[in-house]
Amino acid sequence: MKFIKAAVDRFEGDSAVIKTEDGQEIIWPKKDLPDDAKEGSALRLSISTSQTDEEERAKLAKTLLNEILQVHPPTNSDKDHHKKP
Repeated sequence: MKFIKAAVDRFEGDSAVIKTEDGQEIIWPKKDLPDDAKEGSALRLSISTSQTDEEERAKLAKTLLNEILQVHPPTNSDKDHHKKP
C-alpha cells in the first residue's frame, strides 16, 4: 500500500482543499475528513487497489453482456437433452 503525505490547506464551503507534499490540490468533502481535521492538519492518504471491487465489476459486465446476448447458463434439463442415447 502506498501513502501520500498531505495537509488540509483550507476550507471552501463544504469542501476541504488538501495539498499533497508535491503541491497538488485535492478537493475533498469536509464531511469525509476526520472529525478533528482543521486547517494545517497533517494527513496521510493511502492508495490501494480493491480486488473485490474489480471482481464485482467483472461479474456485472459478464452478466450484462449475457443479458444483451441473451445467453443463459445451461440448466440440468438442458444438459439432459444433449446426452447421447
